[in-house]
Amino acid sequence: MGVNKINKQKNIINFDNSATSFPKPPAVKNAVSAAITNYGGNPGRSGHRLSLNAAKKVFEVRERAAKMFGAETENTAFTANCTFALNLAIKGVMQYGGHIIISNYEHNAVARPVYALSQTRGVEYSIAEVTDDTEKTVENFERLITPKTKCICCTIASNVTGRILPYREIAALCKKHGICFIADGAQACGLLNLSLADGFNFLCTAGHKSLYGPTGTGLLISDGEYSLSTIIEGGTGATSSELEQTPFLPEKLESGTINTVGILGLGEGLKFVSGKTPEVIRLHEEKLCRQLYSGIKNVRGIKFYDMNVNKVPILSFNIGDIPSQQTAGYLSDKGFALRGGLQCAAVTHNTLGTTMQGVVRFSPSAFSTPAQVNALTAAIRKYPELV
Repeated sequence: MGVNKINKQKNIINFDNSATSFPKPPAVKNAVSAAITNYGGNPGRSGHRLSLNAAKKVFEVRERAAKMFGAETENTAFTANCTFALNLAIKGVMQYGGHIIISNYEHNAVARPVYALSQTRGVEYSIAEVTDDTEKTVENFERLITPKTKCICCTIASNVTGRILPYREIAALCKKHGICFIADGAQACGLLNLSLADGFNFLCTAGHKSLYGPTGTGLLISDGEYSLSTIIEGGTGATSSELEQTPFLPEKLESGTINTVGILGLGEGLKFVSGKTPEVIRLHEEKLCRQLYSGIKNVRGIKFYDMNVNKVPILSFNIGDIPSQQTAGYLSDKGFALRGGLQCAAVTHNTLGTTMQGVVRFSPSAFSTPAQVNALTAAIRKYPELV
């Protein structure tokens, strides 16, 4: 790759932090480097110092994640990403059949495994409509519950528009009916103060988004009430003489060598978020979303989505009938990374009526600045399609 191309990439301003946050805190980079340099053993696999030192560092991150989300350390498992965590939770609860309810704002990380189970395991599923009225939304979930219902699985915040679902009320509904609640926290963890005390039985999240860790990291956090059937078995570093999968957490869900490098980087991301606090980060990002909205709200033909609802800092829009990917492509050429298209959320776009056009998604981070938003605003207002 030529120097000019590298420099051009460095000059791109990332407003696609809902896909993955970038840049990362410097401490994350340092932790990744230290993991490669100093902690090269396979944690939990041997009694020598290389393995023990790596295991100690991994355990420290596990403790940090557990503390952030109000969990027991042993109930905090590392995964490759949020999708992996959701698959483990959904299939672990539902692989022997039954009925599951999801919302009409789901990412494919929820919708696709549920659909797959309906094709392979005889699982039945229903989709509850989310409305602007919390009570009505909860009623929509409750009326779908049947004697066969085992689980409700839904996002905490939409990755397309940022809309926050009434997750505490849904958790209370699950407890009332004695069913499991699996929450997709990929777009919410790090921006909302979330805890198992909110009523989650399983909280799944990405480590690389608003927790500022490296890609290839995720968390599956359990309150211990439900035991998951495993969909992956293998070496765990424990009960190695038995052919049966290790029965206790977190090893039960961590077959194979874990991502030590990514996990140690995630540990520094968790420190960064805890130090700044989710509230401060969210307020900063919300201010930038308002700034962009104010700057482009009078653009001819512009349309915004889910504006008058409680949401995490995402601003999604379209300009007239212009395909969202075309608009995102123009902005990329001008040096801005925004996500066009369907954002891997077909169910959500069906709800919004944007399946054909998609949306352009603006999602800032803790490192985004007002000057960067001003530059983006100017680029949108100069869009040749508007002339």
